Amino acid sequence: EGRTDKKQIEKIIDEQVEIICTNGTLGVEKLEELIIGYDLDNKDVFILVDEDSAGHKLRKQLSIELPHAQHIYIDKAFREVAATPKTELAIALVGSRIAVNPIFLT
Repeated sequence: EGRTDKKQIEKIIDEQVEIICTNGTLGVEKLEELIIGYDLDNKDVFILVDEDSAGHKLRKQLSIELPHAQHIYIDKAFREVAATPKTELAIALVGSRIAVNPIFLT
C-alpha cells in the first residue's frame, strides 16, 4: 500500500519486480490510470495489502478490476506489511514464486 511497505518488500525480493504503492483505497480514475499506465491487464500482478479494513477494501477493489491477480496474504496478527517480520514476508513471497534473498528464509 505505502512507502514503508514497499521498502520492507524491496529488502527481501531478489528479482526485478515493479512495486506499485496505492497509499490506501483508490478512486475509479486513479485505479484506471494505474491499470493503463502500468499495463496491468497484460502482466502478472500480485496483490499484497495490510490485513486491516482499508487493506480488505483495497484487495476487494483490486480483485474486481484485476481478476487475474494472485493474492499474497500476511498473518492477521501483524496487521501491516511493514510490521510483518522479514522471514514471514519472505515465506509469503516464495509461496507466490517470487524470488527472495535466502537469508530471510532461515
